[in-house]
Amino acid sequence: MKSIDEQILRATKEIIVKFIEMGRLSPSNLHESFKDIYTTVNETVKKHVNKAASSDDQQD
Repeated sequence: MKSIDEQILRATKEIIVKFIEMGRLSPSNLHESFKDIYTTVNETVKKHVNKAASSDDQQD
């Protein structure tokens, strides 16, 4: 699971960097935006991983 958490953190960082580069996010709002984006990415990935695990269990 640690690898997934690292990937979630990296993906969140990449999204933040892109938003800053595009001018959609300013570094002054970074704290609040980072938490929101991290939560969204985390929930999405974990939901997908759990769904995939459930599918694998049913196939056995």
